[in-house]
Amino acid sequence: MSDQPVIETMSDAEAEAYFKEKLAEAEQKLTNLTNDHGDLAKAELLLDKANAQIKLARKSGAFATAREAFELFLKYDCWMEAVECCEIMFLSGETDAISALIQGAWLAIAFPIDPELSVLMLNHIIDETPDNADGAAVAAVTAHYIVGLRATDKILDNLEFLTTNLIAKVAQRHGGVDSQESLNAWMERLQLTDPTIFLPRMGQVIDAIMGQNQWWFDRDELRQKMPH
Repeated sequence: MSDQPVIETMSDAEAEAYFKEKLAEAEQKLTNLTNDHGDLAKAELLLDKANAQIKLARKSGAFATAREAFELFLKYDCWMEAVECCEIMFLSGETDAISALIQGAWLAIAFPIDPELSVLMLNHIIDETPDNADGAAVAAVTAHYIVGLRATDKILDNLEFLTTNLIAKVAQRHGGVDSQESLNAWMERLQLTDPTIFLPRMGQVIDAIMGQNQWWFDRDELRQKMPH
C-alpha cells in the first residue's frame, strides 16, 4: 500500500520521522530473516528499505538496496516489483540512474504490470528527453497505448485523461501544437497513430538512450517469457 496519502498530511519533520521508523523496521526484519523465509521475503524488505532510504535522500544507499532487490525480483519473474526498484534507482540520481530508468521502462512495456507504473516510467523518459527530440513523442503515445491495453474500468478514464494530456504537452513543446487539428497533423507526420510503427520506434529510443551501458538482464531470454 502506498505511503503517499499518509505523507500528504504530515509536516516535513513528521515525514522524516515516519520514514526513519520505516527504515529501522525494515532493517530489523532483514536482520531477523532466516533461510526459511526465502528470497522473495528478503526482496520485499529490501524494497521497503530502499523506499525509505530514497524518501530520506540517502541516495547511494537507496540505489544499492534497490539494486539488490531488483536482482531477486527478476530471478522470480516479479516484473512490477523489479520496475519499482528501477524507479528508486533512477530517483537516486546515482551514476547508473538513467540505465536503471531505461531498463525499468523496457520491463514496464514488455510485461503487463500496473499501467500507472508503466506510465510513470515513460513519463520519466519524457522528462529526460530534449524538447525537440521525437523520443518524447514516441514515449507519450506508447504510454497512452499501454493504458488502453491494460487499464481496467476503475482507472481507465483517469489514466487516459493523464496520457492524453501528456501527448498534448509533448506536442506543444516539440512542435508548438496548440489545436486538435494541428495535433492530428503532428501525429500523422511523426507516424504516431500505428502501434506497429511506434512500438518498434520505442525500442529504438530505449536502445539509443542506453547506448553502450550494460544491460542487467538478457532481453532475448526475457522475451521468451513475454505474454503473447
